[in-house]
Amino acid sequence: MIAPKKAVNNLITWRFVLVCVVLVLVFATLVARAAYLQIIEPDRAREESEKRTVRVEKLKVQRGMIFDRNGNELAISVPVVSVYADPLALDKALAERVIKNARRAGEDYKKLEEDLAQLTERKKQLYENDLRWRELADVLQENHDEVNTRLRANTDRRFVYLKRQITPAVANYIRDLNLAGIHLLDESKRFYPSGEISAHVLGFTNIDGIGIEGIEKLYDQALTGTEGRRTIRKDAQGREIQVLDEKQRVEPENITLSIDERIQAIAYKALKSAVLSYQATSGSAMVVDVRTGEILAMVNSPSFNPNNMRNAAAHKRRNRAITDLFEPGSTVKPLAILAGLEYGAIKANDTVNTHPGYMRIGGSLVTDTRNHGDMTLREILKFSSNMGVAKISQMMPKDYFVDTYEKVGFGEDTGTMMIGESSGLFYPNRRWSDFEIATLAYGYAVSVSTAQMARFYSILGSGGIKRPLTIIKQDTPPEGERVFQQANVEALVEMMESVFDRDGTANKIHVDGYRAAAKTGTSKKAVAGGYGDEYVGYFAGVAPVSNPRLAVVVMINEPGGDVYYGGATSGPAFAEIMSNALRILNVAPDKERVAYLTGYENDA
Repeated sequence: MIAPKKAVNNLITWRFVLVCVVLVLVFATLVARAAYLQIIEPDRAREESEKRTVRVEKLKVQRGMIFDRNGNELAISVPVVSVYADPLALDKALAERVIKNARRAGEDYKKLEEDLAQLTERKKQLYENDLRWRELADVLQENHDEVNTRLRANTDRRFVYLKRQITPAVANYIRDLNLAGIHLLDESKRFYPSGEISAHVLGFTNIDGIGIEGIEKLYDQALTGTEGRRTIRKDAQGREIQVLDEKQRVEPENITLSIDERIQAIAYKALKSAVLSYQATSGSAMVVDVRTGEILAMVNSPSFNPNNMRNAAAHKRRNRAITDLFEPGSTVKPLAILAGLEYGAIKANDTVNTHPGYMRIGGSLVTDTRNHGDMTLREILKFSSNMGVAKISQMMPKDYFVDTYEKVGFGEDTGTMMIGESSGLFYPNRRWSDFEIATLAYGYAVSVSTAQMARFYSILGSGGIKRPLTIIKQDTPPEGERVFQQANVEALVEMMESVFDRDGTANKIHVDGYRAAAKTGTSKKAVAGGYGDEYVGYFAGVAPVSNPRLAVVVMINEPGGDVYYGGATSGPAFAEIMSNALRILNVAPDKERVAYLTGYENDA
């Protein structure tokens, strides 16, 4: 009777020991695992935890706006939607649907999961039979095969753009399709209300909002700002429980240009009309406030629509006003006379003998269209005499004469700092022959941009003060540098009124209501080995003469047909731009009579 009791006691003792050993082993295993995770390999555990709980939120910033000087919007960012795919999620969703369909049909879905070739074929059939995918391609206006390739050839990727910047209506349609792995992303798109009118000044951005040309590129960093970032921890219910790190976003700056949208539109309309009317290759025009150096208008033709870049060829996107260089011809003749006045070689009431209408300098010939005999300085400008300015250029040292051209900014940037601006072709330090000095006096041996010509005429309008041109609105205008005596400049400006006289080179051009001082210019275009048969027509001037406010330069490149002189091709655009711009700025007319009716009235 005692032996069985001992057997039971031994069994109970053995079981107790076994349970204790198992508990000790389990506890030791847990301790070892915890020690391994926390001491030997803590980073991995931390990474796994952060994957489940830590989230990074981006605090996006909208690109800054660009305004004209009066606060009108020239460039804004509007909300748009982009469509992107998650190919990996799409592939998983198709696989799940294949398995689910197999289970419903009573197939061996376990075996199907292991048969990758059959599973892939089933997924392909499921995708192709779902008409919603074809609807997606159709609404995106994309080829179905191309969309299929992007979706199913990148199954290891999590992000593939299908279409950028779609309309809200298309976005809503795609949302209603409810396709697996297809998502919508809120973005912004740059919009330019003035379209082609201000395209060359503003430039444009690429699809990612990065400035490519113009002001958009020049001030890209300021316009972009810096997006912020919040690193937070969330619980299982997605509630924010801790802010781990926070970086404040830097708001972008808004840029206010010196451009006046009203004057810009007038200048573009006048220039485009001139280019089309005279079948020209291209043209440029600029309007500058002579008191501040601010550019009120900078236009080119042909232009492009920055809101739709499909037809924006490279030659249309070039800002010709600052990049294209031409010999300015007779528009620089006032500078030759000013150099003579400054040096003291001539006086405002002097006459110059141009008889017999031609002369030989260094074996080369300088000619006028006819023999004008003795000419006053006013008549030299009125008839645009090559002989007159050539003779004046020979009355002073070469270095002094060349230095005068350098003073007005030929051979250097105008100060706009715009992308692609050319400093022109002018080499003052080289050896100049007597004939080259003579040709320099009437606009050859130097190539300048429209912007450089506008700067020169702004110096005349300001009474001899040189200021850098600026495309940004100035709250405090720069003082500038006096480069010419005011009395000489004022005398020259009054002489330049003569081009509008009845027998002047611009006798058919009338700036309604205002006294204008201007100069026409026509130059042959240089080709390899000399000069070709193409011309460039200029018209440049300032107004009103009584108290100059604006400098306007119009350039027409390669006009077609028999009319190619600057007075005829560029003059009408100059008159339209100048008279309307002065009215917009509320500048009082300084002519005795003002033509209020449609058309021009000659009050010269």
